[in-house]
Amino acid sequence: MSSPPERSVMSSSPVQAGGTLNIFERYLTVWVACCIVVGIGLGRFFPDLATLLDAMSVHQVSIPVAICLFFMMYPIMVKIDFSQAVKAARTPKPVILTLVVNWLIKPLTMVLFAQVFLGQWFRPWLVGTELLRGTEVAIADSYIAGAILLGIAPCTAMVLMWGYLSYSNQGHTLVMVAINSLTMLVLYAPLGRWLLAMGDLVVPWLTIVLSVAIYVGLPLVMGMASRTWILRTKGRVWLDRVFLHYLNPIATIALLTTIVLLFALKGELIVEQPLHIALIAIPLFIQTNFIFGLTYIAAQKLGLTYEDAAPAALIGASNNFEVSIATAVMLFGLNSGVALATVVGVLIEVPVMLMLVEFCKRTAFWFPREPEKATLLDPRCLKGIKSL
Repeated sequence: MSSPPERSVMSSSPVQAGGTLNIFERYLTVWVACCIVVGIGLGRFFPDLATLLDAMSVHQVSIPVAICLFFMMYPIMVKIDFSQAVKAARTPKPVILTLVVNWLIKPLTMVLFAQVFLGQWFRPWLVGTELLRGTEVAIADSYIAGAILLGIAPCTAMVLMWGYLSYSNQGHTLVMVAINSLTMLVLYAPLGRWLLAMGDLVVPWLTIVLSVAIYVGLPLVMGMASRTWILRTKGRVWLDRVFLHYLNPIATIALLTTIVLLFALKGELIVEQPLHIALIAIPLFIQTNFIFGLTYIAAQKLGLTYEDAAPAALIGASNNFEVSIATAVMLFGLNSGVALATVVGVLIEVPVMLMLVEFCKRTAFWFPREPEKATLLDPRCLKGIKSL
C-alpha cells in the first residue's frame, strides 16, 4: 500500500507547461513581435540609425551589438555545470543519438530544406540582391545562409526549460548542454564554412573562427570562471537564487535589443515585402518538426526510456539562435538578410517547442519509463510525472 506522502503527491495537480517560465520567457514570441514593430518604426523614422551604428564599429563589428550579443550568451554559460559531462559515459546511447542528430543529420537537412524552399520554390517571390562581404548575392541565398547558421547551432539555453517542462531526464539535458557548448568550439567554424561555401558564400577561415571565439568561447570561459568563483565564495544557493535571478532577464533584454537593431536596419524590406518573413519561417518550421520526429522515432527504435528520448528529440529540434544571430552579424553585418533569417528563427522557436513539449507528454506511454530520472534536479517534477 502506498504511503500517505506518495498518495499526496499523486493527487497533486500536474505542473503545467509554461508555469515555471518568467514573464519574458513565457511571452518571448510576443516580445519579439513587438521588437520587430519597434525596430521597423525606428528604421522608418530614424534612417540615420545605420550610419550611427557604423560609426560605433571596430573592424566591422558594432560595439553596441557586440555588447548585446555577449550578454545573450554569458548567462547561459554560467548555468552550465560542465562537471556533469563525465556522467555521459554511464548512459552513452542517448548522448550518441543526440550528437549524431545535431552534428551529422541536422545541418544537412537544414541545407536541403533551405535550398528546396528558399532556393527553388520560393525564389520567384524573393526578388532582390544585397552585398555580402564584397560580393553581390541574391536575397534568397542570403536567407539560405541564415538558415544554415541556425541549423548548425544546437540549443543550449531554452532546452533546459524544455527538458523540465516535459518531465524528462534533466541530467541528460545538462550533459548535452555541456557537450554541445564544447563541441561548438570545435565543429561550428569548419562546418559553417563548408556549408556556406556550398552556397557560393566564401567566408574567411579566420573570420568565422574569431566569431566563434568571441561569441561562444569568451562567454564560455567567463561563465565557467564566474560559476567556479561564486560556488567557492557564495555557494550554490546564492548562485541560483540571487545571481541568476538578476542575470536571466539581462539575457532576454539583450536578445530583444539586438532584434530591435536588426529590424531597424531591415525595416524597409519588411514594409515593402512582409511575405519574406513568412517564406523564411516555412522551411525552419518544417526542419524543426522533421528533426524532432526523426529523433523521437529513432529513440523508440533504440529502446530508450521516455525520460531519455524526450530531451534527445527536443535538443535536436531546437536551435541556438543566440550564437546564430551573433555569427550572422559578425560575418555578414547587422543589416544583412543572413541576420534577418536567424531572427525569424527566434519567432518560431518558442511556440513550436512548447507544442513539441506537449506532444512528448501526451506520447510518453510509447516508451519504457524511468520517472526517477526526471527528479534528479527538482523533485517537484514528480507531480507532473504521475499524470503522464
